[in-house]
Amino acid sequence: MGDDSEWMKLPIDQKCEHKLWKARLNGYEEALKLFQKIDDEKSPEWSKYLGLIKKFVTDSNAVAQLKGLEAALAYVENAHVAGKTTGEVASGVVNKVFNQPKARAKELGLDICLMYIEIEKGEAIQEELLKGLDNKNPKIIVACIETLRKALSEFGSKIISLKPIIKVLPKLFESREKAVRDEAKLLAVEIYRWIRDALRPPLQNINSVQLKELEEEWIKVSSAVPRQTRFLRSQQELKAKFEQQQAVGGDADGGGDDEEETVPQVDAYELLEAVEILSKLPKDFYEKIEAKKWQERKEALEAVELLVKNPKLESGDYADLVKVLKKVVGKDTNVMLVALAAKCLAGLATGLRKKFGQYAGHVVPTILEKFKEKKPQVVQALQEAIDAIFLTTTLQNLSEDILAVMDNKNPTIKQQTSLFIARSFRHCTPSTLPKSLLKPFCAALLKHINDSAPEVRDAGFEALGTALKVAGEKAVNPFLADVDKLKLDRIKECAEKVELVYGKKTGGAAEKREGKPVAGKTAALPGPGADKETKDAATKAGPLKKASAVKSGVPPKKGKPATAAGAGGAGAKGKKGPETKEIFESELSMEVCEEKAAAVLPASCIQQLDSGNWKERLACMEEFQKAVELMERSEMPCQALVRMLAKKPGWKETNFQVMQMKLHIVALIAQKGNFSKTSAQVVLDGLVDKVGDVKCGSNAKEAMTAIAEACQLPWTAEQVVATAFSQKNPKNQSETLNWLSNAIKEFGFSGLNVKAFISNVKTALAATNPAVRTSAITLLGVMYLYVGPPLRMFFEDEKPALLSQIDAEFEKMQGQTAPTPTRGISRHSAGGGDDGEEEEQEEVGNDVVDLLPRTDIGDKITAELVSKIGDKNWKIRKEGLDEVTSILNEAKFIHPNIGELPAALKNRLNDSNKILVQQTLSILQQLATAMGPNIKQHVKNLGIPVITVLGDSKNNVRAAALATVNAWAEQTGMKEWLEGEDLSEELKKENPFLRQELLGWLAEKLPTLRSVPSDLLLCVPHLYSCLEDRNGDVRKKAQDALPFFMMHLGFEKMAKATGKLKPTSKDQVLAMLEKAKANMPAKPAPPAKSSSRVVGGTAPAKFQPGSAFADDLGSNNVESKPDPKKAKAGGLSSKTKGVQGKKVLSKPNLKEDDDKSGPIFIIVPNGKEQRMKEEKGLKVLKWNFTTPRDEYIEQLKTQMSTCVAKWLQDEMFHADFQHHNKALAVMIEHLESEKDGVISCLDLILKWLTLRFFDTNTSVLMKTLEYLKLLFNMLSQEEYHLTENEASSFIPYLILKVGEPKDVIRKDVRAILNRMCLIYPASKMFPFIMEGTKSKNSKQRAECLEELGCLVESYGMNVCQPTPGKALKEMATHIGDRDNTVRNAALNTIVTVYNVHGDQVFKLIGNLSEKDMSMLEERIKRSAKRPSAAPVRQAEEKPQRAQNISANAGMMRKGPAEDMSSKLKIMYRTYRIQNRNMGSHSETTHTVPREFQLDLDEIENDNGTVRCEMPALVQHKLDDIFEPVLIPEPKIRAVSPHFDDMHSNTASTINFVISQVASGDINTSIQALTQIDEVLKQEDKAEAMSGHIDQFLIATFMQLRLIYNTHMADEKLDKDEIVRLYSCIIGSMITLFQIESLAREASTGVLKDLMHGLITLMLDSRVEDLEEGEQVIRSVNLLVVKVLEKSDQTNILSALLVLLQDSLLATASSPKFSELVMKCLWRMVRLLPETINSINLDRILLDIHIFMKVFPKEKLKQCKSDFPIRTLKTLLHTLCKLKGPKILDHLTMIDNKNESELEAHLCRVMKHSMDQSGKADKDTEKGASRIEEKASKAKVNDILAEIFKKIGSKENTKEGLAELYEYKKKYSDADIEPFLKNSSQFFQSYVERGLRLIETEREGKGRIAPSTDRLSSHHKARKLAASKPGESGEGTLSPSSMAGLCFC
Repeated sequence: MGDDSEWMKLPIDQKCEHKLWKARLNGYEEALKLFQKIDDEKSPEWSKYLGLIKKFVTDSNAVAQLKGLEAALAYVENAHVAGKTTGEVASGVVNKVFNQPKARAKELGLDICLMYIEIEKGEAIQEELLKGLDNKNPKIIVACIETLRKALSEFGSKIISLKPIIKVLPKLFESREKAVRDEAKLLAVEIYRWIRDALRPPLQNINSVQLKELEEEWIKVSSAVPRQTRFLRSQQELKAKFEQQQAVGGDADGGGDDEEETVPQVDAYELLEAVEILSKLPKDFYEKIEAKKWQERKEALEAVELLVKNPKLESGDYADLVKVLKKVVGKDTNVMLVALAAKCLAGLATGLRKKFGQYAGHVVPTILEKFKEKKPQVVQALQEAIDAIFLTTTLQNLSEDILAVMDNKNPTIKQQTSLFIARSFRHCTPSTLPKSLLKPFCAALLKHINDSAPEVRDAGFEALGTALKVAGEKAVNPFLADVDKLKLDRIKECAEKVELVYGKKTGGAAEKREGKPVAGKTAALPGPGADKETKDAATKAGPLKKASAVKSGVPPKKGKPATAAGAGGAGAKGKKGPETKEIFESELSMEVCEEKAAAVLPASCIQQLDSGNWKERLACMEEFQKAVELMERSEMPCQALVRMLAKKPGWKETNFQVMQMKLHIVALIAQKGNFSKTSAQVVLDGLVDKVGDVKCGSNAKEAMTAIAEACQLPWTAEQVVATAFSQKNPKNQSETLNWLSNAIKEFGFSGLNVKAFISNVKTALAATNPAVRTSAITLLGVMYLYVGPPLRMFFEDEKPALLSQIDAEFEKMQGQTAPTPTRGISRHSAGGGDDGEEEEQEEVGNDVVDLLPRTDIGDKITAELVSKIGDKNWKIRKEGLDEVTSILNEAKFIHPNIGELPAALKNRLNDSNKILVQQTLSILQQLATAMGPNIKQHVKNLGIPVITVLGDSKNNVRAAALATVNAWAEQTGMKEWLEGEDLSEELKKENPFLRQELLGWLAEKLPTLRSVPSDLLLCVPHLYSCLEDRNGDVRKKAQDALPFFMMHLGFEKMAKATGKLKPTSKDQVLAMLEKAKANMPAKPAPPAKSSSRVVGGTAPAKFQPGSAFADDLGSNNVESKPDPKKAKAGGLSSKTKGVQGKKVLSKPNLKEDDDKSGPIFIIVPNGKEQRMKEEKGLKVLKWNFTTPRDEYIEQLKTQMSTCVAKWLQDEMFHADFQHHNKALAVMIEHLESEKDGVISCLDLILKWLTLRFFDTNTSVLMKTLEYLKLLFNMLSQEEYHLTENEASSFIPYLILKVGEPKDVIRKDVRAILNRMCLIYPASKMFPFIMEGTKSKNSKQRAECLEELGCLVESYGMNVCQPTPGKALKEMATHIGDRDNTVRNAALNTIVTVYNVHGDQVFKLIGNLSEKDMSMLEERIKRSAKRPSAAPVRQAEEKPQRAQNISANAGMMRKGPAEDMSSKLKIMYRTYRIQNRNMGSHSETTHTVPREFQLDLDEIENDNGTVRCEMPALVQHKLDDIFEPVLIPEPKIRAVSPHFDDMHSNTASTINFVISQVASGDINTSIQALTQIDEVLKQEDKAEAMSGHIDQFLIATFMQLRLIYNTHMADEKLDKDEIVRLYSCIIGSMITLFQIESLAREASTGVLKDLMHGLITLMLDSRVEDLEEGEQVIRSVNLLVVKVLEKSDQTNILSALLVLLQDSLLATASSPKFSELVMKCLWRMVRLLPETINSINLDRILLDIHIFMKVFPKEKLKQCKSDFPIRTLKTLLHTLCKLKGPKILDHLTMIDNKNESELEAHLCRVMKHSMDQSGKADKDTEKGASRIEEKASKAKVNDILAEIFKKIGSKENTKEGLAELYEYKKKYSDADIEPFLKNSSQFFQSYVERGLRLIETEREGKGRIAPSTDRLSSHHKARKLAASKPGESGEGTLSPSSMAGLCFC
């Protein structure tokens, strides 16, 4: 008991593992209770038992085991993790439970297995049970069989896979144990219940007694459809439905619905083992079959017959066998042998199924020809053979061969062919029997129903009836338009019979396709998947549907909707189909017509029709018209009315007014009535006769158009053109052709008989009348829109002059799209849908392909030629191939009949001579082009062998093979290639070359397809083996292809296919599948209607019928402006690596390679977005590499193919660097002219440029950098912003080049990085450059660190990403670098940060080593001693500021509001760059704390949404914000970066209000300005604006620009509103510029733009016209004066110099603008004496230096006005005078001072002024004085006050007197009286004495100037001196009086 008490205390899981069985039993009991108690299936408790469950079921103690099994069952039922235990538990159950004697144990084991199946683990359970069948213990085998039977019975055949079970059944029947055999029998009965007769073939070979017993049991099986009674966890909805039906009491009513779901599609063929028969053929078979004795031939055939009785045959090369059987059928004289050979062919076709498809094309023509035999047994054998063969291919593939024998003279052949067509049609659905196929078949069958032989007629009726039944009346009726009623009724009768025989519903088009027993084998059971290929479905064997299923009347669940694909889709061609019943209207006699007309027309009208008086006839017509207008459609007797109109005088009417009305009435009748072709024929002659009439022509055309709408354009056009050309009137002919051109545009091209038109057009082209020829050429142009380049083929034999005119017309049409039809569509059925549209377009294509003049080269492929190609001597083989090439060259386009050529060429693909292999490949490529879509039938026998060549070891052979495969796929589409096992067989071969090429090809093609055949699944196992291939390239290609396989097959199927892999492989593959699932692309969307046809320059060179056309089209949304250079089929950007869109067309197109006109970049709508999406979704490789691999280059090439001119692309990707230089030169040349194109392809251009960075050639690199500089300049002018994608794929590679050893390259790269900040946020550039500092290249590290320093200096700490702390720590690590330049760069960068940020830097850097810290501190000290030096790059980058962002720029691509937002961003960047270039700032400039800065990155990244556009302005209570806090001094704020929340809140509020200033809504802007004005007016609050001044000014002049560009131009806007807005802007600015501390914060760039805006406003004549315009201009005047006086003097002077430079450079700028800028400068010159000490002269002189560099003296002299040169001289003269020789010390910022024109000028001025003899530089003096004289004399008091101040001080008295003397000399009339009158008499006489003394000294004479006389004075000047600055009347600016314009 002691022991017991011990284990009783243990936890449950430990008890379950205890060595005592009692303990375990107790543990199992408690576990069972626990498992039933836990509610949460995801409880962590379950995981504890994961490893124990196997022990539960395999317990060695029988009692404990029973309880363990119960617990295990509860666990599996309730735990979510139970699935993980499946394998081990199932294995335990099979081996340790099923052998137990206790029935209860077995029962529980079985329940556990079923429970695992319920939790979705059926496959693993089935696997374990099937393993159990190999156990030696019969008990286990019996239990496993029973479990399988139970599982199948409950879960059904959808969940339990039958194939593996059926495989082992025969073995079980052979067991010695009776129990096993009996259980196997029960299992076989259960399987039969589910799949019926499909089980018979696999069990054919079991013991006959057992088979008999089985048959007896099978008969007893209920015919009711079996139902699933137990459901998976994922099938809970089904379960609920099932239970509901059970509750209702049976499934009678609901049965039909589920039937489709529960009847499995099991194909007996799939259950069979394939038998290999080729090796079993008798060794002498091929000799015997050729023997002369028929008995020997018979023996050989019987041997084959025996072998092909095997229901499933192993795939192999049956070509030779088929060839000899075909020969027997075609040529053997013994009919018995013909029948035998036909049976052999039938057996082969049935056993091989799709694998036989490749031989079908060879055999079918022979069989059809052989139908001339009349013996029933032969005919029957041939029928069985051809029916079996049909199921291996498609009607499309056989159509050529069938149609070829339809015109045979032998009635039996015609009859049997029609019957074969009828049988074939039964296997079709509306989707597999498109109009393109129906049309030729119906045309041929219509001949048969008119045949003289009754059996031919009957067969024809049956075939047409079947077609009518399958495709629906709407699709077929257009082709039966000319069939009389009797025959039509007969066809309909046949259609009904078809329905009765095959039990189809009356639904029309959506009937189920039925299986058909063939040659004693089980036929296909297609089931409901009507959208699948017929042949997929038709070849699946299975039992026929039960009658009950058909009678239930429930439509098939997945069947195609009757309207869409059937009636509607077929009718969507603008043909009225069956709705136009009047088509069959019979001709009425004149009497009947008169009678009918009399019933609806007034009597007077009928009497006056043929009156001799034209007025009466006119009145009659008016009445006639009124009557017609009032008639109802149903009541209108159209034929009667038009006959009345045609009655004498009819169309010979002489009065044009009557005639016009008559023609108008015809149009009315056609529009309003049910107008038939019969009625049309009455009037068309007359209409054509009048179409050339000057007065009536337009009415005739209107009537013809109305008739075309009523009777379809194709018919009408044919009649009209035929009539016109039967006449001799050239005017009528030309006008008819003109009408037709127009009609085609209105109605579209569908259904038109191109052939008939072409013959008429040829007649017209040969006409002597030029008008007819011109009209014909115009018509050809319109046809070209729809038909494309193949149209030219028909006119190649025309005269060269005419051909050139045609080519010119075609040239005009290139790049245009066909207009959408506007007429002829109203009467379509609504159900038309896209399918119809697509079919229609497709048919146009097929028509044209059919019409191409094809040559039959069958006769030229002689036996001799074939034997040459197969000769032993390679030279003779080459001769043979050369002959084939020349045959193809001569023929151009050929029929598909090429005799024995395929087999001969196929052998050459394996030739030992690789040159011949390549020649064969080029022939095959040529063959594809020549044969067009018909090449489909050769895919299996010629296309697949080309894929084998992809495994060749020679690279060039593989490339040729790939090009060939692509050329074929372009013609055939991909379906033919993917069908069958051929592709999977190729992939199975363990050839690394073959595998990587084939997978690469599939990865390229699969994403473009909308659907694929199910056979693709066969490739998956081989794909998985490729994933583990030894060859790395194969693995890579397999991984690339994986997502595309999954895109079509789905994750489930792919995961299921891993079941057969080894466990280790399985895990790896599943992991890859999961990864691929994330990257799985979406399937291409179905083509939109508008793009369903590509036209113009890229009109198809050939048209791809069937799904291939749709597939390829769907995958490429073709750009709206297709590139005329690419004559690719359908404009489709096929991704062919090899021969990209081979040009096989007309001669002009061959010249296109040399044609380099036209744009080099083609704009593809949304192309860039699509590429970004693809890269994001990992559909393509991400642009990320250390060195570019081939796949990146290929990918880029493919992406460029759609949007870069072909010839340029060839240059760009050429192997020779000189071609790259050429490409760059072209790109530079086109940069300005193709801005939009460059922007649309920018991502690709940048990627290509990154490839050039890896080139070793310096000239390419230099050229690349030159292009980049120009490119980024253009982008910043266009205000473009780089996307993330563009930046990340370019910047890292550019940064690599910053470490180049050559200085010149590094310099360029830095300049480019600098420019990039204008188009990409600096804060985002930062991480890229930071990444560059990790490089191994020390130069790169140093340059990157320097660049980081510049960014911080220019943009503040905001740019440091992710945080300033992390960034600085990273930079500081480089202080200890080995390389000296890197250390210096790191130190300099951190010093820069220190200058901006102060001691905070040390905190942010954190701990540094002592050595590093001492170096840093030393460097900081040193930097503090010397004046801050200008950045190195200063001079070269300064001119950047000349990028004047003019007031009108930027409006090009954006609306005003959007423009504003982006302008704000771009301009702010510009200022930041400019500030960087400005070098050291004056003391007044301080760093704006982060909290008060504009959120730059937010602005920069705001992609176009106008954030400042708010619905209503939030009124912030600014008072509340300010109350609790005293604003600290600005200086303190400048240092400390940390603020409390309150400040942060204030800043964000101000940011928000400022952003509203630039709003597009006037009221919003006014409210914001008012709020800011209030803040500025209150002294205690104004300081809060500090740090926001630039931001506010930018927003303000943005608003000024918006007014100028938008509001002023808006006529709807009230001009008073604009005046209000101007007042607010000017008012708040004046307030701002009265606060000097704030005014000085404005930076140079902002001031420049502000002045630009204000001067533009003053010159705006529209403002003058406003009511208060003058007042506005006066206010602006005042504001300008304030700005000049109060701003930071360095900044404003610099801004004005740059503005002057810009205005002189800009050609569009008005001279008045420059003049006003200069007057502002004069004003600044006047202020210089007062302000000289606060000005940073170094910066000003640098600005002047740059100005003089841009405008050397010579250039300035050429200006129309001499003002600019005088202004400059005056400024320099004043500066020299004020600073003296010291001025030359301020040239520190200028590189190469010696070369500077400025230094020379200053030296000259200094020399003169120092010359005491008074020989001053008179030119300068005169120039200055002239300017000063012209300037207003006001406000001299500023200068005089300064002079008198100097005279009054002891130290400077002499200097003051000298200045006063100079001043008076210069301004002889200057009034100095006001300064003297308030002083003492002594001072006055002292001044006079001093002046006389100086004069004496200078002149050397005793004469004293009568200066005191001058003091007598000017009242006006005195008044001026007394007045305040800015109040003077003369200070106001008025645009009207430029002469006196000045800010003084």
